[in-house]
Amino acid sequence: MPRQPVAGAGDAMGDTRHYDLLVVGAGIVGLATAWQARRRGLSVAVLERHARCIGASVRNFGFVTVTGQGPLDHWRRAQATRDAWDEIAPQAGIPVLQRGAWVLAQRPEAAALLEAFAASEMGAGCRLLGREQARRECPDLRPGEALLHSPHERRVESREAIPRLAQWLQEAHGVVFHWHTTVHEIDLPRVHTSRGVYRAERCIVCPGHDLGSLPPEWLAGEGIRICTLQMLRVVPARPLRLPAALLSDLSLVRYAGFAALPQAAALRARLERERLAQLQQGVHVIVTQSPDGSLVVGDSHVYGDAEAPFASAEVEALILDELRCLLDLPGAQVSERWCGSYAAAADPVFIAQPQPGVVVGVVTGGTGASTAFAFANELLDRVAGPGPAPGCQG
Repeated sequence: MPRQPVAGAGDAMGDTRHYDLLVVGAGIVGLATAWQARRRGLSVAVLERHARCIGASVRNFGFVTVTGQGPLDHWRRAQATRDAWDEIAPQAGIPVLQRGAWVLAQRPEAAALLEAFAASEMGAGCRLLGREQARRECPDLRPGEALLHSPHERRVESREAIPRLAQWLQEAHGVVFHWHTTVHEIDLPRVHTSRGVYRAERCIVCPGHDLGSLPPEWLAGEGIRICTLQMLRVVPARPLRLPAALLSDLSLVRYAGFAALPQAAALRARLERERLAQLQQGVHVIVTQSPDGSLVVGDSHVYGDAEAPFASAEVEALILDELRCLLDLPGAQVSERWCGSYAAAADPVFIAQPQPGVVVGVVTGGTGASTAFAFANELLDRVAGPGPAPGCQG
């Protein structure tokens, strides 16, 4: 956020109320922060520069992923966030469309990796199925070496869930939203914006991948880049039911909870021989299903200092090729294509406190839906002390 006040902006143009907390950004981390703050009894307003959330939080699978997260502290964030979704979704009218995840081992090396994972701490509650049992439980899947079932995941339709979450926070919990409001300067207790001055004791900035809105010194030396993804909606030609999200061998060398195990080295070596193009484009296939039977499929990962605005037909073909290794889909059609973006760094989250009472928080591994509600408490602890306090007011 450039450090200059808005010319001619007076207090009357903003909100005359004085809040305990201003949240900048209405993506999933910002909304999670608003919810956790209301649980602590804080008065909250959210400032969002767009008319609605249009960023990474609505351009993904809506896949709340626990299995395969790593390191352990991020895995625990995912567990707590999954529990928060379980609490919030029925209250906010957000359907949970799928529960759990299937990881199909297409190669013996992947099966060995899944076996090691199932025996680890993070594999608790997961089941490892052999070929015959997998065929009985999941007849729509291609034959594989083994199949790991995790009961821990949840899946929502992001483009619907995020607006519903914001509406519920406003109507049920008294969170005030100011859309079309760009923050220019933070000088607590004042926050100067395109719509005037707002006042608060604390401010938490949740910029998502919009890192250019922050003063450069807030991110100096952090090595945060922008990752661009390609996503597809695929319509099967025949009825197909996926009760859980589906992942492939390529996912096993990408998700840190799997990739950190010693058995991952052999799988990666084989994939480098057989799936080098996919690895080079960061393709690891996840498949989720929407109520109309269509499949949300992705994704690829390209890193740079800005979003890559143009989708590639070559990358789309690589994603679809891997999809066909998981599911028999003759005659399936791509009905929708889009790109997503997220901030990426070596650590899965970034927290900075550039000023007293001001905290910046970014989930930097593309796992916002999976970890935001737990991460939000960490951000609040920085500015409001340990919580949570007794339940929501308002």
